[in-house]
Amino acid sequence: MTTALQLSCSPRTERRAGAGVEGLAAAEVDRPERLAAIREGRLASVHSWELVTAVDGPGTRLTVFLSGCPLRCVYCHNPDTMEMRRGQDVTLEEVVNRLRRYRAVFRASGGGVTLSGGEVLMQARFARNVLREAKAMGIHTAIDTSGFLGVAATDDFLSDVDLVLLDVKSGLPDTYKALTGRELQPTIDFGDRLAALGVTTWIRFVVVPGWTDAVENVEAVADIVERWREVVERVEVLPFHNMGQDKWDALGLDYKLRDAEPPSREVVERVRDQFRRRGLPTF
Repeated sequence: MTTALQLSCSPRTERRAGAGVEGLAAAEVDRPERLAAIREGRLASVHSWELVTAVDGPGTRLTVFLSGCPLRCVYCHNPDTMEMRRGQDVTLEEVVNRLRRYRAVFRASGGGVTLSGGEVLMQARFARNVLREAKAMGIHTAIDTSGFLGVAATDDFLSDVDLVLLDVKSGLPDTYKALTGRELQPTIDFGDRLAALGVTTWIRFVVVPGWTDAVENVEAVADIVERWREVVERVEVLPFHNMGQDKWDALGLDYKLRDAEPPSREVVERVRDQFRRRGLPTF
């Protein structure tokens, strides 16, 4: 099996070409043990991980960024996570060992582990195994997802998830398609399942000038979120920033928001007020 690489807490980690299922080179055909490990969730393509506080859930958290995403968001600040082949091979054992190392920190801070991306549900079997191991150690678990691949998160999978950070990128289907290249409905369907199962959810919405900040779009997002009121613990309204522009340039990708400015404080507060008027806890 491929030897796991030691990750740092910085995205500027060593990378191995060909990691992940996408873009496998012809030589990978001669490595059936690696492919079996990926399919069984014993090996994953990971971009990086960070130990952070009050960002990706409560308390101090180990956030693991898995590689690969089916969306192509125009404002993505980590485009290097879009393709699984840009990650590095990491074993389940390595992640579990790191969780064990930080258990005291998690207990003291009320934190835990958050699986993010990219899109965590691109590698659902690996994520499932990490979540189960974490719960066995009494560690709080969270996933950060767009919900587009929500069908990959079975009810059994979600039984080991304490918190879902759900990115609702737009409330209008046409805007969502222009923004991400994908359809909105799978996210709505996933949110409906979370509500039915009683899974605690934090909503994330990014205010992108000229893309998501229109009053009618925000109202449409609020309409969607309101149907999940019983499980939505908070709505996080996040202002767009273009700090990922250099990454787009380095990858030779067309960055459509090159000249875009962050939203004004007034616009961000107007968006927050739209959610607050629905009685939703908004930050």
